[in-house]
Amino acid sequence: MRILVVEDYGPLRGPVVTALRDEGWTVDVAGDGDTALQAIAGQERDLVILDLMIPGVDGLNVLKRTRATGDMVHILVMTARDSVEDRVRALDAGADDYLVKPFAIEELIARTRALLRRKFQVKSPTIRVGPLVVSTADRVVKMDDRVVDLTAREYALLEYFAHRSNEIVTRSEAHLSLYGEQTQASSNVVDVYVGYLRKKLEAAGEPRVLHTRRGQGYILTAPDQP
Repeated sequence: MRILVVEDYGPLRGPVVTALRDEGWTVDVAGDGDTALQAIAGQERDLVILDLMIPGVDGLNVLKRTRATGDMVHILVMTARDSVEDRVRALDAGADDYLVKPFAIEELIARTRALLRRKFQVKSPTIRVGPLVVSTADRVVKMDDRVVDLTAREYALLEYFAHRSNEIVTRSEAHLSLYGEQTQASSNVVDVYVGYLRKKLEAAGEPRVLHTRRGQGYILTAPDQP
């Protein structure tokens, strides 16, 4: 999952970015409105976390300009402005959620998960694909009743596949979900992580749920599906 954090205040931005990355999500940062607009226009993202009081173009205008282009990326506003009028103005401008500072990092993570589920039209925090169960709330993965121990990056990739279950995911899409705009990762890194996932998901002889479609990409699907 690719997230852009737009926040100029370092003591808040640092913990927010760290917490999001600890969840396995790819996080980019912008410290002012102009940089934010360039970043939003430059790459498709799954979520933008936007402070309203930023230098340059303020957050409300970043929000309005983004929506004016037709970009429907989910946007979570976080701000110290807590009046009803401020919240109404931001929501009417196209914000998907509104979080007032100060806030608990745990609440930010929970709201982020909820918005990511909404992006993929998934309401339940638990995703089931055949014997595979992915609990996005507590990041627990099971094959039938067996708990599968994954690294943060392995989990992040599997969750992305789970949100897009029964759908072909190209190698480039999977790569972006892991690394965003970063280019230092080798071209076959997705194949490597898919191999890690298969080994762990099938460790007790379970049927394969993560398949390669030659020349197309990957698909997570129940064993009895074509």
